[in-house]
Amino acid sequence: MKHTMQRQLRRLATERRYQIVATSAAALVIATTTGALLTGADDAPANHRTATTVAEMRSDTAVPLGDARDASPSAAPTTAAPATSAASPAAKASANPDLTRKPQPPKPPATKVLDYDYEAQNTYYNCGPAATRNALSATGIDRTQEELGAELGTTEMGTNSAEDTTRALNAEVKGSPYRTRMFAGTPSPAQMDRLQADVVKAITDGRGVVANVVGDATDTDGGWHSYGGGHYIAVVGYKDNGRTVRIADSANPADPSYWITTIDLANWMATRGYSA
Repeated sequence: MKHTMQRQLRRLATERRYQIVATSAAALVIATTTGALLTGADDAPANHRTATTVAEMRSDTAVPLGDARDASPSAAPTTAAPATSAASPAAKASANPDLTRKPQPPKPPATKVLDYDYEAQNTYYNCGPAATRNALSATGIDRTQEELGAELGTTEMGTNSAEDTTRALNAEVKGSPYRTRMFAGTPSPAQMDRLQADVVKAITDGRGVVANVVGDATDTDGGWHSYGGGHYIAVVGYKDNGRTVRIADSANPADPSYWITTIDLANWMATRGYSA
């Protein structure tokens, strides 16, 4: 029993000294030096164990300088793609939605009158060929009334309808851009709007419009125009965004042109139609 207790006391004393030295060794080594910690002690075994323990602790916790360099972020290899200063087209389009929008056609002018060559009809029934000729002259096409009369099927009874003027115009103008609009009766507001849009588009494209009218109409200056048996006129311009149109009238060379509202022109074509 006595020997057992002595061994336990020696073991406790040894472990206690080891624990005390171990917990304070790191701080002592940094604050002073390892040599200072190990000099001047009378207890050689304890000093030996302390030095060994400190060395062990330092070897366990310290990182070699070479290893530290290898572990530094700046030395680590990278697989990321190098950044570029130029953004991709998709990124530019995302940042600026305007780049993805399709370019819009230019807005038509508020007023435009074509440069055309006026000619009065050479017979009382040649208003169809004369109006068609005047419209074509704005595109630089020069045809005689006789030539156009043959294409239109014009006789002493006149020209049948706007279907004929559309056909003759498309035979002369590249791309056949003309279309016929017929009115079964009094034009509706939607048909009036359609007439305005058609005139603006045709004139903006440099093409005259041919209208088949019947009855009476008054122009913006108060002039009165009456064609009880029907008549053909050319529309060669517009103003106020198409609310008023310029008429080239072949019936009377003394009054070759005038302005009329688009609404009055539409009503003037009731039961007839136009080529635009």
